[in-house]
Formats: sequence, structure tokens, C-alpha cells
Amino acid sequence: MPDISLTTVVLLCLAALAAGWIDAVVGGGGLLLLPALLLGLPAGTPAAHALGTNKAVAIVGTTGAAVTYARKAPVDVRMAVRIGLAALAGSSGGAFLAAGMSTEVLKPVIMVVLLAVAAFVILRPAFGTAPATGPATRRQIFAAIGLAGLGIGFYDGLVGPGTGTFLVLALTALLHLDLVTASATAKIVNCCTNAGALATFAWQGAVLWQLAGLMAVFNLAGGMFGAHTALKKGSGFVRVVLLTVVFALVANLAYEQWVA
Repeated sequence: MPDISLTTVVLLCLAALAAGWIDAVVGGGGLLLLPALLLGLPAGTPAAHALGTNKAVAIVGTTGAAVTYARKAPVDVRMAVRIGLAALAGSSGGAFLAAGMSTEVLKPVIMVVLLAVAAFVILRPAFGTAPATGPATRRQIFAAIGLAGLGIGFYDGLVGPGTGTFLVLALTALLHLDLVTASATAKIVNCCTNAGALATFAWQGAVLWQLAGLMAVFNLAGGMFGAHTALKKGSGFVRVVLLTVVFALVANLAYEQWVA
């Protein structure tokens, strides 16, 4: 483990706890966890080590949240895994292209999309509050595999921020799920994409395993607590958190685009 003060380790663990809760409820925990690692690791630490450690921490919390949801929410695990495998393929393609492509031009487009999403959710109070009327049709499943799997997976590999939030929104719209079930399904999909990314970073030796192991304990606790909170509070609560995370994403992207 790198030479990090005890105070910094404690702060990183608290960030992992909060990120796990946010990610379990509606996605977007990486908005907190990755910047915390970039700030907390010693100067000169390669950015890849922060990214790899972030994935090693996040996959534990995501898995804990997915298991918690699967036990208590009506999740179609088989369908979620199919979407997740497509997302894994999409994220691999996005990561491959990311090396030779500037993502700066995409950020304003993503901000516009996020603001449009926020406006849609605000103007449609019933969005994601009604339970699914029945099993998804074959056409809906194929659309989810294409857009939520390949499309958002590709975005995750190419750019990244807000992937979990985009998954929740896409699954709610395409499969007509309520927001709690969509969050549960998104966690299983996230497990697949995180596993692929972690394998790549581990192969490159870009994971700080000791620090990741310690933070993962807190991320797991946050993820399981977040899943319990979403299940208890229901779709109305998830909707509020969703809008909060969307506006935080817009603010973060705007800062990176025009200030940083």
C-alpha cells in the first residue's frame, strides 16, 4: 500500500461508504469515489492505479447491493446477466477506442442529454413509479441489450461518469420497470462491466489491493445499506436521489469542461 496518512485512509473509507450507498440507490457512486482516490493517493501515483483501485472497490459494493436486491426485489436475473454480458462487450470496445480519441467533445453532448433527462423526469412525475405490468417482451429485451447493454457499456468504456444512472433510466424506459427494480437490475449489469474492467486493470498491475480491500469493506456496507434503503423507501425516494445525482453529474462535467 502506498504511504498514505491514517487520516487520508479514514476519509477514503468514508468516501467508499457514501459512494456505495449512492451507487446502490441510483448509480453514480463513482462521482465521489474516483475523485477521492485521485486526491488521496500520493502525488505521482499513476491515474491508472486510481482507476483500477476504484473498480476493485466498486465491484464489491455493487455485488453486495445486487445480492440484496435479488433477494427482495422482483429481478429477472437471467435477463440482467444477458444485458450485462452485452455491456461487457460494449465497454471493451469503448475502452479500446478511448486510447486514441478525445472525449472532451462528448462532454457538452452528455450534459445536454442529462439535462433533457432531468426535465423529462421532473415533467413526468409518474415515471418509474408504476410496477411492471408483466414480463418484458422479446422486442423490449433486445432493445435493452442493444441500448442499455452495448450502448451504455460502450459509453462506460469510452467516458464513464454516470453509467449506473444511465442504466437505471434506460432500463426504466425500455422495460417499463419501476425505479427500484431498474436499480436492482442495473446493479447486476454493473457487476459484469466492473468485472471486465477490473480484470484489465489487474492484468496491467494497476490495482492497489491492500487499500482496495480496506475500502471495499466500507463500500460493501454502503451498498447493502443503500439497497435496503431503496427497497424500504420505494420509487419516490429513488426518483429524488436520481434527480440529485443527474444534476451533480452535469455540474461535474461542466466543471471538467470549462473550469478545471
